[in-house]
Amino acid sequence: MTVNGPGRTVKAALLMAAVALPASLLTTPTTASAAGTLTMLGADVSTAQRALDLGAKYYDAGGTAKDPLDILKGAGVNYVRLRVWNNPASGYNNKAKVLAYAKQVKAKGLKLLVDFHYSDTWADPGKQYKPAAWAGHNINQLQTDVYNYTYDVCNSLKSQGTTPDSVQIGNEINVGMLWDEGKVVNNDFTNLSLLLKSGYNATKACNSGTKVIIHTANSDSDAHARWFYDGITAKGVNWDITGLSYYCPWHGTLANMGSVVSDMKSRYGKDVVIAETAYPFTSANADSTTNSVTSGCSGYPLTWQGQADNFTAVQNTARNAGAIGVFYWEPTWYAVKGNGWDPADINNSGNGWDNMAIFNWTGQVNPNVKWTP
Repeated sequence: MTVNGPGRTVKAALLMAAVALPASLLTTPTTASAAGTLTMLGADVSTAQRALDLGAKYYDAGGTAKDPLDILKGAGVNYVRLRVWNNPASGYNNKAKVLAYAKQVKAKGLKLLVDFHYSDTWADPGKQYKPAAWAGHNINQLQTDVYNYTYDVCNSLKSQGTTPDSVQIGNEINVGMLWDEGKVVNNDFTNLSLLLKSGYNATKACNSGTKVIIHTANSDSDAHARWFYDGITAKGVNWDITGLSYYCPWHGTLANMGSVVSDMKSRYGKDVVIAETAYPFTSANADSTTNSVTSGCSGYPLTWQGQADNFTAVQNTARNAGAIGVFYWEPTWYAVKGNGWDPADINNSGNGWDNMAIFNWTGQVNPNVKWTP
């Protein structure tokens, strides 16, 4: 997921592959899996470290200031997702910061998912910029880059006693990653598959028990999801968990998401997680930066109760469709001056997600939001 910057609205999760889908991929979905349990009750708190460094306060339902990880854990969270950028200008979400925050995450008894963007900034369906250090590298060099970088971050975490429980090889890679070399063009998944194999192999070389997630924003349709995952399957790519983003204003109804989840599980025989979801508690804006999401979905008003009810419905739908996890994206990212969306101007760029966090603009938690197995 990315957020919008000044004067523009980014709806990257809508940007799908501009290709013709093979008729062979447009078959009838297979039978849905039986309902189970959500074991990955997750929150992506990648901006919390910066917020805390700036002095931000987080308050539980009783009004007591606490570590946001403790508040989230009290609401049912057992898994934390942290993105890692190669060399962001902000100095946050880089390897060193992830290593530092991983210690706090693990000390709380929480599991860790590391989200590799393979970029110095946001990677999503609409943009997958190579990190500056890899600019000009060809596909052979990029395979080595991905392997070495993935292994280094994973092994550094392992060496300090915070081995990642799972990793994402890329973030919302609907049409590939590390563009242009790793972009899927004319239905050719060859280069992308080489990069994904490098990331998978590096992760398993670091720690064979770490689960590898391949993440797209393709919860909008079976056709898009099958096009992507059939494409990498045909090239022999291995992965452990299928990750999908679901934001109802962009990806459609809950029923549709459930259909995609059950189809992905049955079609590939792999566990499925909703790697990102969120919902607004207001249409209002806390700062000068335009909100990424300004409208809701039928049946869920833009209130604290509406936000909580939507998240509960997402969890219920995913669980009933056979998913094993749901991650709320950036629940702690309320408007804190200096914690902006743009790593190149973190001090001044503002926050387009302030109405999507589960903490209001003074750091009070929404007491109705719960993660449930």
